[in-house]
Amino acid sequence: MKKLTEDLRAKSTEELKNMIVELKESLLKMRFKNAFGQLESTADIRKTKRQIARILTILRERGVKL
Repeated sequence: MKKLTEDLRAKSTEELKNMIVELKESLLKMRFKNAFGQLESTADIRKTKRQIARILTILRERGVKL
């Protein structure tokens, strides 16, 4: 987990913003798959939400407004 956070902190602000957009799209797709019973691992939803939260925390520390 520490390694993941360090990797995220090394990325630029624009890269992090792009990652948030991609992760939110992915989360939406996972939610639809879950609703139709096609999602294989429901833990992926939780992992994605946590990754989004980590990125948002880093952006807030940098003082970036979304």
